[in-house]
Amino acid sequence: MINRNYPTSYFIAAVLTLALASCEALTPLGSTSGRAPSTTTTKDGNLSATEARTRSQIVTEARQYIGSPYKYAGRDPRSGFDCSGFTRYIMSEFGVQLSASSSTQVANGRPRGIDEVQPGDLVFFRRSSRENIFHVALVVKNDRDGIQVIHSTSSRGVVLDNITKSTYWAPKLSEARNVLSGR
Repeated sequence: MINRNYPTSYFIAAVLTLALASCEALTPLGSTSGRAPSTTTTKDGNLSATEARTRSQIVTEARQYIGSPYKYAGRDPRSGFDCSGFTRYIMSEFGVQLSASSSTQVANGRPRGIDEVQPGDLVFFRRSSRENIFHVALVVKNDRDGIQVIHSTSSRGVVLDNITKSTYWAPKLSEARNVLSGR
């Protein structure tokens, strides 16, 4: 029953506000899988709660495939992954479409400083500054202990590595991309 002390327009506005807030909380805009990333950050540059949750879900999804075999040009968990097939597969689960190879994935999303990478970002590797990108990995975390990634390597399959402590990967670390925000 409507309280007659308040105009009907206030009551309708309150009901609409609650309905819209409930819908927004249940279904992310633009979601194709129910897990689409948010594109908002706070004023100080930190991630919104929605984007932070999505990035965490991406890392959780990627961890499920640790131990999967390497397969050249592989893009499927049943048969195995190469590096770009792995990142492409994981991101597609969250509605993010990536190019097919590491050398073209480096053009997806927006550049990010390597020291600023966050979970869900991609990092790229070159053998030398004159050569093309040859490898891509998905960031798990970036803290004082270094940058941890999950990636598919030709010798070990899908593994978790601290690339900043690796004598092989650290000197080849070249670029980073945020493929989630600002799409």
